[in-house]
Amino acid sequence: MSAAERLEEIGTHLRNGRVPPPISVREFLSWFGAYRRGYWIVERIREALKNAGLETEPDFESAYIDSPIQFTVLKPIPPTASVAGSGAAAVPAPIVAGTGTSAASPSYADPTSRISKLAAANRPVVSVTPDSTLKEAITLMLSNDFSQLPVMTNERDVKGVISWASIGSRLGLGKHGAVVRELMDEHHEIRDDASLFSAIPIVVQSQYVLVRGGDQRITGIVTASDLSLQFQQLSEPFLLLGEIENHIRRLIGDHFAVAELSAARDPSDSDRPINGVADLTFGEYIRLLENGDRWDKLNVAADRKTFVAQLDRVREIRNDVMHFDPDPLPDSDLDALRRFAQFLQRLQTIGVT
Repeated sequence: MSAAERLEEIGTHLRNGRVPPPISVREFLSWFGAYRRGYWIVERIREALKNAGLETEPDFESAYIDSPIQFTVLKPIPPTASVAGSGAAAVPAPIVAGTGTSAASPSYADPTSRISKLAAANRPVVSVTPDSTLKEAITLMLSNDFSQLPVMTNERDVKGVISWASIGSRLGLGKHGAVVRELMDEHHEIRDDASLFSAIPIVVQSQYVLVRGGDQRITGIVTASDLSLQFQQLSEPFLLLGEIENHIRRLIGDHFAVAELSAARDPSDSDRPINGVADLTFGEYIRLLENGDRWDKLNVAADRKTFVAQLDRVREIRNDVMHFDPDPLPDSDLDALRRFAQFLQRLQTIGVT
């Protein structure tokens, strides 16, 4: 069954009062043969949802990739009221295909990087109770390589946090205790819809922050190492792309006159001035170097077709990165950037560029 047929069936069930079970964002993406929320697949999914008169709650693009989403009928737009005394008629809401009702065209209106998108914010926490023994808490922290544990009586009620810092500061000052309540500190928490960046100062100060969901449950704990990993995932592709582009500019260098560089310009952008290699796009680097005579000017003893094919792969990945999708690059794409950057470094190191 195709994705469109599945959505049509779900729409029929909903309009007959039958609510289908939730599915994960990851499973939903698999219906469309996708494993991450890239720009084009998101556009395709939104069009399919619109055609079926459906939307997801929460929005499939803003939710954590392994969290559940529920299908609902697309909500109607209230008719625009006439302005009193103006004589203007109300503007009818648009009709969505397949629904027979007025409904909004879904569009993603939440570009904020929310903490709920982190895996750690959606991972069940290991906790202890206030009456747990110090030995139990220490054993849990050592065996799990944790620096702290929330102290909880249930999944919503947090009493504090016990950590190596809270234990050490008390023992260092001669205050001993046998149970967790005697050695814990106040805890720090943040709502799951808060900006990722609003969590940074809390984590910097306390090394962690608990995440509380809309249903008031503690859904996860984000630590300094989690933030470090997240920012590595966000920044590494940009840094690698910048390094690759600088290498390519250096490779091309002064080998070509401005007229030759201009000849590689995208024909659909013919009015854009080209004064040097820095004015070329990735696609134009490829257009320049795929020509055998121009490649020979570089005097690089590498296979032109292989080099250009790898550069084109980098261009495709770059286009994906620049859409700022909510999911990290797949390992295969990140490895491709790393390998090509290392190859260019090697060319420079051995002095052939």
